[in-house]
Amino acid sequence: MISYRPLWETMRRKNVTTYTQINKYQFSKGTLDSLKQGRNISTATLDDICRILGCKVEDVLVYIPNETQT
Repeated sequence: MISYRPLWETMRRKNVTTYTQINKYQFSKGTLDSLKQGRNISTATLDDICRILGCKVEDVLVYIPNETQT
């Protein structure tokens, strides 16, 4: 499972709100909703997030192994 928990922590640390992402960086509300719901995003979106926040991929997402998979 991919978790975007690091993204919200990075945004908080850098004082970037979802409002700022939408209004200053023209970030899609749909994309933000996908992130909040833990849905898939494209690598282009991931690149945009890293550029906007000046961070690394690991500051945006983390892989959490699913215990039921073998």
